[in-house]
Amino acid sequence: MRLKSGKEEIIYLLEQVFSKYERTTGNQVRRNTNRKNYEDLARMLSEISNRLPETAEELQHDHYSPDRNKNKLSYPFLKYDISGGQIKDAASGIVSNPRPFLIDACYIYLYGVGRKGFENNPLDENLLIDEQDLPENNGIDIDAPTATNLAVLRRKSSRKLLKKWIFISLILGTLCIILAVISFIDHQRLEHITKDMRIGVYTPTATDIKNLEGTWLVYIGSPQARKSERNRYHLVVTNIVDVKYKDGYFVFKRYGANFNHSGYMQFEGKNLVSIHSYVENDQDTIESPRLSLLRLEPGKKYQNVISASWSFDTEKYNDIIGIREVYIKQSDNGHTREILNTIENSSCKCKIISLTDGGKEQQFYLKNLPLDSLHNPELVALLDERSILLRNPDSTTIIATH
Repeated sequence: MRLKSGKEEIIYLLEQVFSKYERTTGNQVRRNTNRKNYEDLARMLSEISNRLPETAEELQHDHYSPDRNKNKLSYPFLKYDISGGQIKDAASGIVSNPRPFLIDACYIYLYGVGRKGFENNPLDENLLIDEQDLPENNGIDIDAPTATNLAVLRRKSSRKLLKKWIFISLILGTLCIILAVISFIDHQRLEHITKDMRIGVYTPTATDIKNLEGTWLVYIGSPQARKSERNRYHLVVTNIVDVKYKDGYFVFKRYGANFNHSGYMQFEGKNLVSIHSYVENDQDTIESPRLSLLRLEPGKKYQNVISASWSFDTEKYNDIIGIREVYIKQSDNGHTREILNTIENSSCKCKIISLTDGGKEQQFYLKNLPLDSLHNPELVALLDERSILLRNPDSTTIIATH
């Protein structure tokens, strides 16, 4: 019997490390291609690996030379630091020769000794290989009884391998059937959802895509419905909506003055677009969903959208409202990015979005501003207090006169 090596060894070790780490810390390791999911575990193993130059005798592992780099003394710049990317690659089986200090760190974390110590006293038979597959006789002179024994062993090994392959083939065949059934059920379920929810019924034309895709400046008067805002009379806010076409529908990101939305759009018919969005958050939940309808009027500067939205007021005052929004197309193929941590951010007390199109850059300052400061009678008529419908009408929320 001997120890496994290479990817077979490290894959098993890391699976055991994941299990122990989750049991002892209560933190789940999300096993996917994102190396950041493994960083906390990597830091913990690095605490072991960085002590390897000092623990060869005590923990029974190979000798490691000390780290001579005196300039960078913190993670991830130490000689024996383990990164989340190394763990991700090794666990996924794409590393044939994993780093020795990663292997020793895993053994020490799991069994309290390095690979050498474990080899002298194996504590897990799953890390051992039964040496039944003997090498061919490469010109070595052996006697007849030995040759006979080798031939017998090879035949036994061949029969054992054949049984293993038959068993594996049966398992794989069963799995293929199960996967085929699951795929068929999922396909049927998706078809039912698509049909019941009328998703993708209308296929947008190239003209439809050109009319909707791009970057839009949006004016919305929702601050006028916020009771906590004392100066809410004729107060509006600007947003930037970046729309991208994707396989029959559109996805978009909406930059707001205080928070961002994500969502999707789809054509329900010629020039008729439904818009579905929600506030972005770090949880797998839908927060403040917004439902809107847009009737595109190509050639017009202002595109009016009717939305079931929110006042986005503080706690108990936050409520559903109906509201008109005004979309103004800024670019067909521009690139947007948020500008952060600048003096300009601090001075304007706003969110700054940069739009680059054809080598030209334009900046938008997203914040609340008085409607009358736009000096545009058409926008005033579209966005004043008459643009808002309260769920429960009252005489105090919307201020009709200054």
